[in-house]
Amino acid sequence: MRYGSEHKAETRARVVKSAAREIRLRGPEKVSVADVMGSAGLTHGGFYAHFASKEALIAEAIDVMFTDMQHRSPAFDGALASELADPRPALRTFLEAYISPEHRDRPERGCPLPALASDLARNSDTARVRFAAGLAKLTSRIEAVLIRIDNDDPSGEARAAVSQMVGAVALARAVGEGAQSDAILHDTLASLTKRLDI
Repeated sequence: MRYGSEHKAETRARVVKSAAREIRLRGPEKVSVADVMGSAGLTHGGFYAHFASKEALIAEAIDVMFTDMQHRSPAFDGALASELADPRPALRTFLEAYISPEHRDRPERGCPLPALASDLARNSDTARVRFAAGLAKLTSRIEAVLIRIDNDDPSGEARAAVSQMVGAVALARAVGEGAQSDAILHDTLASLTKRLDI
């Protein structure tokens, strides 16, 4: 049976979504093509009708991860788009959601930065380029808020803020749930909101 281009596009999107979830949970090295196809409800043999390689799939999945994250923060993007609104509350809300037990406990739905930072140093250049682009976009979104609130060093503070956010979530996940993990998140959020005056 032959399928149309619309069916092929839907199947490809399903595979990429499945890959994004599996890669965030286990890392790109521990996820096989068979795992991804099985999670998408497909057979392993159909993979190469959609992708040239596992590396191509990983690169595309990284884009989807960043898009998913951006769709989960509409208030933050709305504050950036509005010239009239004070963006401080939206940035604070974004940071509270990012540096949270919920984000720590749901890596399959979260930001790819803390999930993949250590893995991508050993991955393909294409995946690293996509990862770097996502990092740059998130950093520039925070920088835009800091410019609007007259921060003295918006570029440097945005880079430092993202590094702290990502590091806090990664460390909180590494030590697992509990008082130490919660303290990492709490203290990082308190430090950032105080320093950025939000």
